[in-house]
Amino acid sequence: MATPDWSAIESLPRTPLKDLFAADPNRLASLSADVAGIHFDFSKTHLDAAALDAFTALAKATDLTAKRDALFAGEAVNVTEGRAAEHTAERGEGAEDSVARAAAYHARMRGLIDAIEAEALGPVRHILHIGIGGSALGPELLIDALGRDMDRYDVAIVSNIDGCALEEAIDAFDPHATLIAIASKTFTTTETLLNATSALDWMREHGVEDPYGRVIALTAAPDKAVEWGVDETRILPFGESVGGRYSLWSSIGFPAAIALGWDAFEAMLDGAAEMDRHFRLTDLRSNAPVLAAFADLYYTQNRGCQTRGVFAYDERLRLLPSYLQQLEMESNGKSVTADGQPVGRATAPITWGGVGTDAQHAVFQLLHQGTHLIPLEFLAVIEGGDTLAEDHHRALLLNCFAQGAALMAGRANDDPARAYAGDRPSMTLLLDELDPRTLGALIAFYEHRTFVSAALLGINPFDQFGVELGKQMAKAAEAGGQDFDPSTDDLIRRAFA
Repeated sequence: MATPDWSAIESLPRTPLKDLFAADPNRLASLSADVAGIHFDFSKTHLDAAALDAFTALAKATDLTAKRDALFAGEAVNVTEGRAAEHTAERGEGAEDSVARAAAYHARMRGLIDAIEAEALGPVRHILHIGIGGSALGPELLIDALGRDMDRYDVAIVSNIDGCALEEAIDAFDPHATLIAIASKTFTTTETLLNATSALDWMREHGVEDPYGRVIALTAAPDKAVEWGVDETRILPFGESVGGRYSLWSSIGFPAAIALGWDAFEAMLDGAAEMDRHFRLTDLRSNAPVLAAFADLYYTQNRGCQTRGVFAYDERLRLLPSYLQQLEMESNGKSVTADGQPVGRATAPITWGGVGTDAQHAVFQLLHQGTHLIPLEFLAVIEGGDTLAEDHHRALLLNCFAQGAALMAGRANDDPARAYAGDRPSMTLLLDELDPRTLGALIAFYEHRTFVSAALLGINPFDQFGVELGKQMAKAAEAGGQDFDPSTDDLIRRAFA
């Protein structure tokens, strides 16, 4: 694969944001988009006509549109593992056979949820969902964002192998009214299966006669789940071509579907499908995920930015930065291209963030006056999620908007300690309301944005071999067959002597 020419992007002039606005009265219109109840404002980034020309040329040179078509066609875009990446098929956008299979699996999940609601598995008041990584982050985000007023079931999502996490969850549950959902794509995940075994032990200790009868498996390896002891009728499969961090649309979303209700789950799929169609059919220069990826790559390749901050000015989206850390850094935290050659340039920035207005009193000092240039992303929702006086939500929104304005404008002062340099970039995503449709569209936007960055860099965003080495060494250490460095040997001796 020929190495694309980034020189036009690397040599773009660094025109200040205020000058970009002054030079183009149509800047706001040309650098914004409205999709599925979300307004995207990219005008406070340093993208301009020259940058868009350079990135559009790069997109052509790297066959972005062909790669996008291959993604939706169900082709083997995950080249290192020789398979497709068919998360879009879960929401009805993809290869015909894959869409039909996903629909059948969704119907199976809905049937089991109907049976649970009818108490075919006995009385259920609590759902203990056990998974890790993509098997936990997505469902937890959905339930925390949309389920704060739910009264259908109590849901606890346990991912950490630290026993304190599991104990905290089960201490609040009645074991005789608890259903355990074990989420693991391969059904071999060490942390998940250890937590699941301990949860079954807890049930036995409290007199539950058939703990396995209260277990549901969410997996792409149903045979492994059967071997582990789960009855075939309580296994909810999903396709091997659905990656773990892209899997909340599949049966991995079971805890959200049962806690929020099936209508909410379907609305989330529909919102994501709206974003899929926008990404697939819209011209690159008007395409929200594409423009966001162009901005991301401008800052890594032209400005040398190593991090990107995401700040949700809505408490219901407090888990979004954590979700994006896995999506973006596990997908694009690579150093080789899809054909195994060194990338030779920066790939994924470090994603981090927090919740406004708390973050303003913690990290914004560095963002406004520090020496690092950090592109920021603000998320806000027009319709608040509380029932208090309007003053709360009005102040929240105004703080969000003012931060973006202050970062860009800056302020001169004769006292250097009170001076703000300005010209610090941000983009803003403004949701009409936070509901299943808009949240589904928002998550799909981030998926496609990540894909575009990978396509332009020539890397494969769908494998994650980097997570394996440390886990393999931990297993070897448990078995007593791993030689470590003197420091690690000493730590093990101190902990287990």
